[in-house]
Amino acid sequence: MSTIRHLRSALLRALRQTVGPLIGVCVVGYFAYHTVHGDRGLVALTHLQNEVAEAQATLTQVRGEREELERRANLLRPDHLDPDLLEERARAVLNYSHPDELIILLPRRPATH
Repeated sequence: MSTIRHLRSALLRALRQTVGPLIGVCVVGYFAYHTVHGDRGLVALTHLQNEVAEAQATLTQVRGEREELERRANLLRPDHLDPDLLEERARAVLNYSHPDELIILLPRRPATH
């Protein structure tokens, strides 16, 4: 009977010694997994950095287009009217050309939203 008690107490001691570290390993594994793959983990961080880079590229492109439009709009102001641009806009709006002019039609750029 004493050997059974001795084995039982040894088994309980071994269980107590392994359960704590096993729970600790599971907790560390849980947090390590979520550090990499969680909603705010490293994978999500790289995804957000890629989105920011794409947004920066779009912003640069849109700023360039806006500056070009502002430059052209400034040329049409009453205090500083550019005759060439005025003629270009009048021809485009009125769909007018001289008989000796060569017209080259360019494909339209698709609208980006």
